[in-house]
Amino acid sequence: MAGQVGTKFQINYKLNNGTLINLYADTVIELETGLADLAMNALNINKTGTELGVNAHVAPVAAPVTAPVTVSSVAAAFNATPVQSAPATSNSSGNSCKHGAMKLVTGTSTKGPWSAYMCSMPKGSPDKCEPIWLR
Repeated sequence: MAGQVGTKFQINYKLNNGTLINLYADTVIELETGLADLAMNALNINKTGTELGVNAHVAPVAAPVTAPVTVSSVAAAFNATPVQSAPATSNSSGNSCKHGAMKLVTGTSTKGPWSAYMCSMPKGSPDKCEPIWLR
């Protein structure tokens, strides 16, 4: 599942059992809050996985809740590897996707001029992200 169009931050953790935990944020404040929420709920997430028959191992977060929560501390809490982190500002608009900065492309069709931010992957790539159309 991808973040909403315009999402500026995306952090994905992959647990040892293959389970993915995804965090999406539009601002630094949302990102910090989301990381803190994940850190505080690591044991609950582990317990739920166990109750559902998933063999995930989640260690408690070493830092107290009042300490700054980082991507690496949350990864440690889940014994997980961060998969990806999208850059906060990769072009003047801040539009980016899992492949990096999106490029502003313009053109003219039979319906008139158009513009959109496009993924940097080559046309036809199976994992090319959807464009962000401008109105």
